Amino acid sequence: MVNRIKYFFSLDKEMKILLVEAYYFLGWARLIKLVPFKKVAPTLGQTMSETTFASDECNKKVLQDVSWAIHRMSRFTLWESQCLVKALAGMKMLERRNVESTLYLATGKDEEGKLVAHAWLRSGSFYISGEEGKEQFTVIAKFAKVLDKNVSKGASYESHS
Repeated sequence: MVNRIKYFFSLDKEMKILLVEAYYFLGWARLIKLVPFKKVAPTLGQTMSETTFASDECNKKVLQDVSWAIHRMSRFTLWESQCLVKALAGMKMLERRNVESTLYLATGKDEEGKLVAHAWLRSGSFYISGEEGKEQFTVIAKFAKVLDKNVSKGASYESHS
């Protein structure tokens, strides 16, 4: 625990803020899971649509940093922060930066043949969350968060690497 605290304080201000933001949106996303899906779905974007798969190099750093922050902070939440929570948090963080994304919801069967669900988030050709194992699932819904192209993209913080 001490090493984690030292690591956090060794980061620059912008990355600390990004981690706090990720923690906040992971909590927000966990609360969203409590709301009936039919009320949440209209807020997720264009139903059964996808954003472009073309990579936007000016967003590469933002995508990597948001993905890093979500995965890092999901390990420290006091609540469950699995695939859907990470995808919703990532979508909200990208939306704040005017970066388009697509949320995928899918189902499949586990080793015992039970129905399981999975969610992931993609922007361009980059997967923010949930990429691992997505091939084993059948997409049942997708939501494209298409944003205003006239607003500047990206964020003003340094990379964590």
